[in-house]
Amino acid sequence: MQVYKAINSVQAALAKVGISKANRNQQQGYNFRGIDDVYNTLSPLLAENGLCILPRVLARTVDQHQTSKGGTLFYVTVEAEFDFVCAEDGSKHTVKTFGEAMDSGDKATNKAMSAAYKYAAMQAFAIPTEGDNDADATTHEVAGRKAPNAKDDSPKARAQRITAGVTAGDATGAAAAMAGWDEPLRDSVWALLPAKTQQALTAVWPQGEPA
Repeated sequence: MQVYKAINSVQAALAKVGISKANRNQQQGYNFRGIDDVYNTLSPLLAENGLCILPRVLARTVDQHQTSKGGTLFYVTVEAEFDFVCAEDGSKHTVKTFGEAMDSGDKATNKAMSAAYKYAAMQAFAIPTEGDNDADATTHEVAGRKAPNAKDDSPKARAQRITAGVTAGDATGAAAAMAGWDEPLRDSVWALLPAKTQQALTAVWPQGEPA
């Protein structure tokens, strides 16, 4: 089965060049590797080593959430399989991943599929953020990881904390905290809140209506 040899060859090339986290999420302040970065780096290596990655979507779910402005966000999850096929002998290895994405238009499914592909590739090839990391760089990477007890500021975690505050009877405090966030983050969190929590926050919102 030549597929594993091809996968290993691509992995070896990626170990030298890596794919850096050159993009930055301005709302939540973290760096990330975009799907275009993965495509641009991976495509020539796949061609050079005779390896094809063929996607297959197994399932798709979609939920609609209302933003604080009354708009609609579509939250899509896809379950996908990717066949890593060797062009030389047709042998293959299948990787299954999930992709999640949220969009106010018609791009949520596309984004979710791109996310599933990106993480299938990153996990299968163990793509580093930098090529040929030395010992100091590796140590620095470990030291920079989030501590186990560090606060999770993802939209989902924020929504859970806001809901807990409202449930505990502090809707006013929860609304005041949320009102201080920038608008894109507030919309993302608002869309994840239960309807009862949204109603409680609207009733005590410091500026009349969430906006």
